[in-house]
Amino acid sequence: MSEILILNGRLVDPLNNIDEPKDLLLRDGRVAAVETPGALKGAAAAEVIDAAGLVVAPGLIDVHVHLREPGQTYKETIATGTAAAAAGGFTTVVAMPNTVPVNDTVEKLAWMLAPERGSVVNLVAMPAATVGSMGVEVTDFEALRAAGAVGFTDDGKPVLEDHIMRAALVAAARVQAPVSQHAEDTRLTGGCSMNAGPMAFRLGLRGMPVEAEAKIVERDLQLLREIEKSEGLRPHLHVQHVSTTRAIEAIRSAKREGLHVTCEIAPHHFALNEEAVGDYNTHAKMNPPLRVEEDRVQMVEALLDGTADCIATDHAPHAAFEKRQEFERAPNGITGLETALGVALRVLHRAQGLSLSRIVQLMSTTPAAIVSLAGRGALGVGHYGDVVLFDAGAEWTFDANASRSKSRNTPFDGAPMLGRVRYTICEGRVVYRG
Repeated sequence: MSEILILNGRLVDPLNNIDEPKDLLLRDGRVAAVETPGALKGAAAAEVIDAAGLVVAPGLIDVHVHLREPGQTYKETIATGTAAAAAGGFTTVVAMPNTVPVNDTVEKLAWMLAPERGSVVNLVAMPAATVGSMGVEVTDFEALRAAGAVGFTDDGKPVLEDHIMRAALVAAARVQAPVSQHAEDTRLTGGCSMNAGPMAFRLGLRGMPVEAEAKIVERDLQLLREIEKSEGLRPHLHVQHVSTTRAIEAIRSAKREGLHVTCEIAPHHFALNEEAVGDYNTHAKMNPPLRVEEDRVQMVEALLDGTADCIATDHAPHAAFEKRQEFERAPNGITGLETALGVALRVLHRAQGLSLSRIVQLMSTTPAAIVSLAGRGALGVGHYGDVVLFDAGAEWTFDANASRSKSRNTPFDGAPMLGRVRYTICEGRVVYRG
């Protein structure tokens, strides 16, 4: 039998406007029934889960992860990274293309998505927007989309040249997929290792100005306007890891204007500011960098008022020896799959009063819509049996040494968390038990 019966839980499903006690039956990888409590007690099931005291929600979806395979498996593999995802409540992750070699062809995409990679959860990918992520020639969007690409990005690098970004947006619009942009004008950030601000001055480090992010966002929004006017197309721009007030204000204005733009904010950018760098803590080094407190506050505000569409981790594992060196030489990036929900619930739900339904919307429903994942991000009958069960009131402390990732590079080691994942179910299979 391939049935799982989930009883006595609080179902939170924003797409179907549900936040109330419900029982759930999963059969053959799909949702077979959603009923009032008690209505399914007589149903046969291979496993019965008593979800009393737990939130039952559609599995979380992360549109921005780095799994390092192929080429850097000493940092992470698809198997270990997706195991960490399952522990964090994620049932779908979107792999970025900055592997070695870069994922920029149908053959490389197929290799990454093959069952032999051992993914624990549903794995999809955004191949490179340009060949080799070099920003010179757009990849074959039509062939890659037909092979399963859910979008295109040169993440880790921006698409810097105006005419190349315009070509990418046009090509993506024709295959109805987003272009995810790493918004950084690298002409302004060479040799920089943290935010340009008081902290960088005190530490004697070169800082990245906010203009480096904002200028690329503003350029890309102008390209959307021009393409809509001249081509009659409506490209979808997705802005990754927004971290500055100026960039989020440009996005807010563009949304009011009616442009097709979405954006993500990472937990570290709404939970931490540049002070976390402390005494050259490389576990607080990422790109974009942690910003000043006012920028952090504005990231929270964007999540509260709906300007920000989703939360994405930018999970970026690195080996200990890589982070254990001078701050300027250490690589950018932190892990995040196992801490995202705990940070979101602590910072946004408890401290700011954001509803559980909105948290689920930010971490499941809307991410599914951004990358057009049919049948995911909701728990209506017929949807995939992707479910996370978590204790929303559980307080705990994250221990990086217990992570399922290969890497431990996180500023949240020892940090307080709220909300403990108890079960993660992907397509009707229990992939994590807390």
